[in-house]
Amino acid sequence: MTDYQILRIEFGTPEYDEAVALRYDILRKPLGMQYNPEDLAKEYDQYHLAYYDRSGRMVGYLNLTPISDHEVKMRQVAVAADVQGKGIGSTLVAASEAFATEHGFQKITLHARETAVHFYERIGYQTIGERFEEVGIPHFKMEKS
Repeated sequence: MTDYQILRIEFGTPEYDEAVALRYDILRKPLGMQYNPEDLAKEYDQYHLAYYDRSGRMVGYLNLTPISDHEVKMRQVAVAADVQGKGIGSTLVAASEAFATEHGFQKITLHARETAVHFYERIGYQTIGERFEEVGIPHFKMEKS
């Protein structure tokens, strides 16, 4: 038995609601922000991948949003605070890359928070362009073929 499972979850399910709660705790709450229901509603046709630990707890999540037939954007990468630094993020990203390849995508792009750029560089992503502000904090566009 493995120590984890990475599963595709469906929009509008209890698992999706759990993912939104994890994303809120990690990505929005520290910035004093909420999720806009209209923005969440746009996620109905996107890919949602969740990382479950041995106990069945969702401890990681990421979203893949198709941009074109060949490109997908990785968004909303979140790992529960108490398990960060244990390889969950890199395992989840690797699984998303395999998922993207299986679905015919040839490139993944993302907007990395400045604090996460080194993480993505370590796993093969390249910075494209200059630093910019998003949700009030510095980001860099990154990509990987």
